Amino acid sequence: MEIPTTRPILTPDDEGYDEARRVFNGMIDRRPARIVRCANAHEVAAGLMAARAEGLPVSVYGGGHSVTGSAVVDDGVCLDLRLIDDIAVDAERRELRVGGGARWGEVDAVTQEHGLAVTGGRVSTTGVGGLALGSGSGWIERYAGLTCDSLLEAEVVTADGRIVMASEKENPDLFWAIRGGGGNFGIVTHFTFRLHEVGPIVLGGMLLYPGHMAREVLSFWRDFVTDGPDALGSGVALITAPPADFVPEPARGKPAVGVIICYVGPLDEAEHVLAPMREFGPPAVDLLQPMPYVAVQQLLDPGNPAGMHNYWSGDFLAEFPDEAIDAFVSHAQPPVSPMSQMIVVAGGGVLARVEEDAMAFGQRQAPFNLHLLSMWEPDHAQDQANIDFTRRLVAAMQPWTTGNAYLNFIGDEGVGRVEAAFGPEKYARLQQIKAVWDPTNVFCHNQNIVPATAPAATTV
Repeated sequence: MEIPTTRPILTPDDEGYDEARRVFNGMIDRRPARIVRCANAHEVAAGLMAARAEGLPVSVYGGGHSVTGSAVVDDGVCLDLRLIDDIAVDAERRELRVGGGARWGEVDAVTQEHGLAVTGGRVSTTGVGGLALGSGSGWIERYAGLTCDSLLEAEVVTADGRIVMASEKENPDLFWAIRGGGGNFGIVTHFTFRLHEVGPIVLGGMLLYPGHMAREVLSFWRDFVTDGPDALGSGVALITAPPADFVPEPARGKPAVGVIICYVGPLDEAEHVLAPMREFGPPAVDLLQPMPYVAVQQLLDPGNPAGMHNYWSGDFLAEFPDEAIDAFVSHAQPPVSPMSQMIVVAGGGVLARVEEDAMAFGQRQAPFNLHLLSMWEPDHAQDQANIDFTRRLVAAMQPWTTGNAYLNFIGDEGVGRVEAAFGPEKYARLQQIKAVWDPTNVFCHNQNIVPATAPAATTV
């Protein structure tokens, strides 16, 4: 998003201010006292310390979606990282260094020039910072692990204005916490990731089925992906068929089931592995084909435009039996809004082989992850109906959930939900680390972890 200004600090009277304060979720309408457009870690530190000296609340705009709106704060200081968007690949070492304000579409384009990738968001406008710090789910997570699993090092601006490095060898407690603990412990201005061989051509795309087949498709897909190889990334979405040329005209605007596939193994192997899924039904539309990995990463972009109203929630599933499928389908179809997408993502593979205590993020063994994404036109009159619809679906799925959640998939659901996402032991450890690195909870405009032995202060 280009902001029409060269001013490093924007206030409400400046050109570009309204554009700069907008986030992906059109429900959010917050007005910071100033937006500080930072170009490096030193400018971030200076902006942070100035805000603290004035006793103003601080938010961090990392460049991505910020569905909760935490990137902007009323009457406070927004530290805007979108100018810190540099991307550098060391192909020989298979390493990526990227700024905290970059987005995954740009990262994928650069890394794919070398046939390399790190797990990125399923929508190309997702921000690197928010995704990585929240752990980072994406189509290739079964093959390459979560985004945070590939993190080697991070440049962090701390609550007291220092610039430190976090890695396995340097500040390891901080490194443990930022891999899944979100933006609670500092402002990450640069990330260094391990890269993996991916593409540049993969077998990817979508299979589309009529909505009345939802139960059958979900049941078959569940068993298919459970036994699938690590190279198979996949999810199922209960959607409304778009008015697109590839959709048969009678099906447009009707409930539909979309199966997304990204197979990063050899193409001949992919054809063999995916044959049962392609033959099931059969699908009304089969769009699976060899395509650039970057194209797979952009498949969901048209259905996720910025500025719509969004209400998200999610849960990890401990199991997905037929009874759970029945509950999911009966509550998800039909949606209130045709833009909504109720998604089940397959777990397993590499992400399930990382030790549970290796980092803040857990829930490695959950076989499925729910992402309940309600989206509708920017009309507040429709808000409550869509929110209520999502909450009913959440409640219906509770008997099969783990009690934990992937924080990047949920909205602002309170401190109790954050604690439950980690479980009591990890949350207590995160509180202790928070007390060391941010004892007064300066970084509280996020999925907040309250520091141990300290009040949940919003200012200094």
